[in-house]
Amino acid sequence: MTKFDTLLVANRGEIACRVMRTARAMGLRTVAVYSDADANARHVREADEAVHLGPAAARESYLNVEAVVEAARRTGAGAIHPGYGFLSENGAFVEALDAAGITFVGPPASAIAAMGDKSAAKARMHHAGVPLVPGYHGDDQDDALLRAEADKIGYPVLLKASAGGGGKGMRVVESGDGFQAALDGCRRESQAAFGDARMLIEKYLTQPRHVEVQVFCDSHGNGVYLFERDCSVQRRHQKVLEEAPAPGMTAELRREMGEAAVRAAQEIGYVGAGTVEFLLDADGSFYFMEMNTRLQVEHPVTEMITGQDLVEWQLRVAMGEALPSSQDELTITGHSFEARLYAEDPEQDFLPATGTLTRFAMDLEGAGLDPERVRLDSGVATGDAVSMHYDPMLAKLIVFGDDRDQALATLARALAALDVQGVVTNRTFLQRLATHPGFKNAELDTRFIERNEATLFAPRQYSIEEYAGAALVGLNQLARECESDSPWDRHDGFRLNAPHTIRIALCPTTQNQAHAQSPDAEGVVVVEGRREHGTETTWQLTIGGETLTASLEPLAGDAVAVTLDGHRRRLQARRDGHVVVMVDPRGETRLFWRRIDAIDHGHHEVESTLTAPMHGTVVALLVEPGASVEKGMPLMVMEAMKMEHTMAAPANGHVASFHFQAGDTVGQGDVLLEFAADE
Repeated sequence: MTKFDTLLVANRGEIACRVMRTARAMGLRTVAVYSDADANARHVREADEAVHLGPAAARESYLNVEAVVEAARRTGAGAIHPGYGFLSENGAFVEALDAAGITFVGPPASAIAAMGDKSAAKARMHHAGVPLVPGYHGDDQDDALLRAEADKIGYPVLLKASAGGGGKGMRVVESGDGFQAALDGCRRESQAAFGDARMLIEKYLTQPRHVEVQVFCDSHGNGVYLFERDCSVQRRHQKVLEEAPAPGMTAELRREMGEAAVRAAQEIGYVGAGTVEFLLDADGSFYFMEMNTRLQVEHPVTEMITGQDLVEWQLRVAMGEALPSSQDELTITGHSFEARLYAEDPEQDFLPATGTLTRFAMDLEGAGLDPERVRLDSGVATGDAVSMHYDPMLAKLIVFGDDRDQALATLARALAALDVQGVVTNRTFLQRLATHPGFKNAELDTRFIERNEATLFAPRQYSIEEYAGAALVGLNQLARECESDSPWDRHDGFRLNAPHTIRIALCPTTQNQAHAQSPDAEGVVVVEGRREHGTETTWQLTIGGETLTASLEPLAGDAVAVTLDGHRRRLQARRDGHVVVMVDPRGETRLFWRRIDAIDHGHHEVESTLTAPMHGTVVALLVEPGASVEKGMPLMVMEAMKMEHTMAAPANGHVASFHFQAGDTVGQGDVLLEFAADE
């Protein structure tokens, strides 16, 4: 390995921006690559140079080895950093770089191959004395044999793509009845994501924690672990919240897991940053799950508690330098959390979302947050488009505190300060997680979201204070919309000689709804009297028989101060059309706002069509047109953002016709099929 002065980042999004930021701080020139869909993406705008790779489809751009290598040659890049995903664990890519004389910022191809095949990796780990979960990791992929092995292991079992990771090609199978359908789905996902449909089977531990260890090795034979992260809070086997260090770890267990992780890395001749993932059982037993031969999405929490820049470590090791620190020089200080912000709708089974970010900002100063303790790693900015072609993660919010409680309180406040508009996201869901009593008490396991589904997805019960605040925000916006000083042009109920009365209907709504859930859910606020005192307006509000003196004072940006009977509260608030959105550290409130005489009480008819919830590709049609189906029965499968989504029958009836066939691309809102419900 040799020194290099130009680094090409073969990735996109927040990781590309993150790597280039560190590289520039080290005095390196940075090169970005991009597809048609990313021509104006943030990582392209921030790079010193950028090279177009090809069409939007990843296989024709970011996964095109020849195009990436040619981009490095064209720009004189001496090294390529792969980020994570795409080519980061592709041995053929590393070999192509070796042949071209370009340094790969990562492990050798042999190490990637050793851990890329999950079945072979299990055998290597057994040889290295690393504990393993009982399972089947063989080459024989006959359906009947796999079913027999699952029966032998005992249900529930976990089906995993042998060549995969990141939750792709993975299913939990609760019984033999559902085994074949799960196997078929896993194989399709695995083939699409990795070009390899082989499966392995493991015993599914019912309440394990997902604890991973950050390891680092250099080309001089040195290896260290930078402690552990708890990544137990997941949905669809994809991590949502991560923290470091893992709660409840003893010094002895930390050392045992760390040393086992280093043994795993040295067994395969590893060089660079890697993560060894373990399942930690309630009794303190831990089992090797897999090794990610790359930098992980959640590496910032390790950086926060160790004070080390892991990307800088990667670049220095790639230049042939020894590790910057030895094991006894590494220490843990404080606690850190990372929350992954996705363009997805948790209320619709986490379906990916697309659109244009009309606003993407974070008001640290207004929220009273220390910029040294809050970090937002993002690959997007206001005005950027979120497409169907890539992973839906928009950003990572990382916070630090002196202890876990302090860090968690900072996370809740930082999530409230994050303002994302134009695209449905999981921010509100992250707030629910961060404030959930079970999470606060570190009652963690990989089924945390499933176990707490009833509370995490419970309909919000809004308080009188929230209804009052929403009424004021809507009234304030109504007054601002009128530019004329004439009383005849005002829309806020102005009266010349008497107090005026306005009746406002408020009812719950969600991010992907432009209207209220149901007229029956209305809360009515009667607004009487209005007095203006500078920028502040005072009203009398009557809600459910209770009368409040209320005022609203606009602050900087979207911030407002709402005062109810002398209790002043600062929050972020805005009105999007007929929806009022209010955010504070306790969570987000969304209420449909309308003058009572403007509400449409018409009944909605049942739809006879099913529309695409996102842009994607039709994978399979599961029934024949005309066939009778029952409510909830799968009708067709779509793939978007590297995940499969099944469209189900909305009622008993039959599919009159399909509008698309397997392989067709569909847009969000496209009518997929005509459905006739039984009378």
